[in-house]
Amino acid sequence: MKLIGPFTQMLTMRDLPLRGKIPDESLEIISDGGLLIDGGRILGLGRFADMENQYPGVDVEKITGDKVLLPALVDCHTHLCYGGSRAADFAMRNAGKTYLEIAENGGGIWSTVEQTRSEDEEVLLGALMERVNFLLSLGITTIEIKSGYGLSLESELKILRVIRRAQSMTPVRLVPTCLAAHIKPKDFSGNTEEYLCYVLEVILPRVKEENLSNRVDIFVEETAFDKGESKTFLLRAKSMGFDLCVHADQFTVGGSRLAVMVGAKSADHLEAVTEEDIAFLAQSDTVATSLPGASIGLGEPFAPARKLLDSGAILAIGSDWNPGSAPMGNLIAESSILAAYEKLTTAEVLSGITYRAAYALNIHGIGRIAVGMRADFAVFSTHDYQEILYRQGRLRPSAVYIDGKNILS
Repeated sequence: MKLIGPFTQMLTMRDLPLRGKIPDESLEIISDGGLLIDGGRILGLGRFADMENQYPGVDVEKITGDKVLLPALVDCHTHLCYGGSRAADFAMRNAGKTYLEIAENGGGIWSTVEQTRSEDEEVLLGALMERVNFLLSLGITTIEIKSGYGLSLESELKILRVIRRAQSMTPVRLVPTCLAAHIKPKDFSGNTEEYLCYVLEVILPRVKEENLSNRVDIFVEETAFDKGESKTFLLRAKSMGFDLCVHADQFTVGGSRLAVMVGAKSADHLEAVTEEDIAFLAQSDTVATSLPGASIGLGEPFAPARKLLDSGAILAIGSDWNPGSAPMGNLIAESSILAAYEKLTTAEVLSGITYRAAYALNIHGIGRIAVGMRADFAVFSTHDYQEILYRQGRLRPSAVYIDGKNILS
């Protein structure tokens, strides 16, 4: 058993709602706080001096200087395992080239597929670990990672195996998602419906057999898979025991409504979502996940986060770190920018990258500072929690704890 503190401010997030808007006045802030930890779980919390008196003789990890404690962050949507670069895409897009023109010049998702297929596991693993460690340096201890740059049995399994190997090398919680239904690969001879059958009948059984992922995603879009074939695919994947999430309403509508209908854990992107579908989401338990990194990378509008919260939806925020549309990969910076444009309270942003993001991944026991929760938290060297978003990613944690152990400093 160990007592850690005192923290200048300790934000617990323990009594905040799962859905809807949150005023900053709702934040519980314990001044000069302490945490009692045992077996990697939080056993107690309160004012540090009171807890010292309550537990005489307990091991104490003394904290000095101004420090703010938050629950460790959760990045609930990334594409971290990939090969190569799409810097040329970014330059062409900024020069006014269209998606089709970029693809015709060797860019787009298919270029990353080719680069990823050509790299062996060791190279992919090294690059993935660098990205995981960067996110850890931001205070992120749970990271969802999609496949989707293989688009064949051999290459999809390679990516998911690399993610599993990475998990054995880090205490950060990695959540693999099979996105073999990203686009139809150029070297597949059949149509999109036939490719989805291939994923269902060939790829997913192997993913299940090797226990590589229990989550499936699909890109519902005119340039990828339409709503009808996506619904069939998702329901069959669900019947196989996979949790579902959906790339929805990024450029055209309909994906978010489909996500709700099939019981998906989350509908991600939502830049094009309509008022009617916002109301539909708000009446469901499907999480609306905003991905501001994609809006920044593409120069497109943000998902209407303010409207989603005001409607009562569950809003999470992910980085969407990928080599094409969202290369920034800085969840705190992206969330701070989203807050400025969408007028989100600090409480709403922090909820979206902690316990609400954990809910999107169907993970319990993280994202709040409360008795019984895992002792995963980030410590920032500042006197005021508002500095974290205000500095837009420049202020990084001085310490990050997983199961009560400091793994960063």
